[in-house]
Amino acid sequence: MKLVRKDLEKDNAGQVTLIPEEPEDMWHTYNLLQVGDSLRASTIRKVQTESATGSVGSNRIRTTLTLCVEAIDFDSQACQLRVKGTNIQENEYVKMGAYHTIELEPNRQFTLAKKQWDSIVLERIEQACDPAWSADVAAVVMQEGLAHVCLVTPSMTLTRAKVEVNIPRKRKGNCSQHDRALERFYEQVMQAIQRHINFEVVKCVLVASPGFVREQFCDYMFQQAVKTDNKLLLENKSKFLQVHSSSGHKYALKEALCDPAVTSRLSDTKAAGEVKALDDFYKMLQHEPDRAFYGLKHVEKANEAMAIDTLLISDELFRHQDVATRARYVKLVDSVRENMGTVRIFSSLHVSGEQLGQLTGVAAILRFPVAELSDQEDESSSEED
Repeated sequence: MKLVRKDLEKDNAGQVTLIPEEPEDMWHTYNLLQVGDSLRASTIRKVQTESATGSVGSNRIRTTLTLCVEAIDFDSQACQLRVKGTNIQENEYVKMGAYHTIELEPNRQFTLAKKQWDSIVLERIEQACDPAWSADVAAVVMQEGLAHVCLVTPSMTLTRAKVEVNIPRKRKGNCSQHDRALERFYEQVMQAIQRHINFEVVKCVLVASPGFVREQFCDYMFQQAVKTDNKLLLENKSKFLQVHSSSGHKYALKEALCDPAVTSRLSDTKAAGEVKALDDFYKMLQHEPDRAFYGLKHVEKANEAMAIDTLLISDELFRHQDVATRARYVKLVDSVRENMGTVRIFSSLHVSGEQLGQLTGVAAILRFPVAELSDQEDESSSEED
């Protein structure tokens, strides 16, 4: 997603202009839109025209409309987004108040205005516009003297660094020049990895090459890390995965990603944090039920006690049509973050998000047991009996 312009007032009213660039950006846009927002975008409208002779014809004309959003329809398979609403800005082809449906498309600019931009939608824009945020896989594709350091997002590959070093051939009886150049090359690749890969976000680093280059490079890198006590590389050693590629050019990354060993490892990366958090919640629910709550009322009570360590919440809840209900979820997220808790917003398109949806869409792992909440629940159930 490309952010063209952002105009927000002190009260957080205002508008942003965006260009979706990938199919995945349509999902982000769907999560930004709410009923009552104002959407301005170009669209095609069928217009009837009357000629001088009185004959009536119809033409399809591209025009720019501003709609007050009334209904949003997202097709997750085709990544298509249709927005229905009434025209709120004078237009020579469409009357004020007339209904129209705009189909938002990749690479077509739109402007979205809201009476209030809350922290959740602003965070969504930040994530959508920062490709490094979604790049939870990194790759180093290399051969002797050439390496590409890339970030792999769910929909694109970004080259962050290209390292080229001239490696002299081995000469009979004298390999010192070759070895020195190779060491210099490995050092530069190692520096590029540390500079361009965010290990807090990245779950896996592929090192792909023909022959034994990847093994030699990894041996060199971790030997240097031990010598210099490089904690960043040593702590993340388990994230490095060596695979075969035919060359060190960027296009060779595709074959590395198709490797069965890689696909099984990468299948978990996008939602790995969410899956683990949900698993931790289920374990806590089983072994320490006083530290695992779900349902909005119980989670809010736990938050009042400043007990929430990790909040699990589905992005589906932020698409609630009722403004007050949506504001309640946003307030909960902001409050947990203020109390130094971790917030995990689950995508309802992921399996883990669907599972969380079955638990009302909101759950929490607590720092300490809050027994009185469980007692309240028991009392209320006995009163009902």
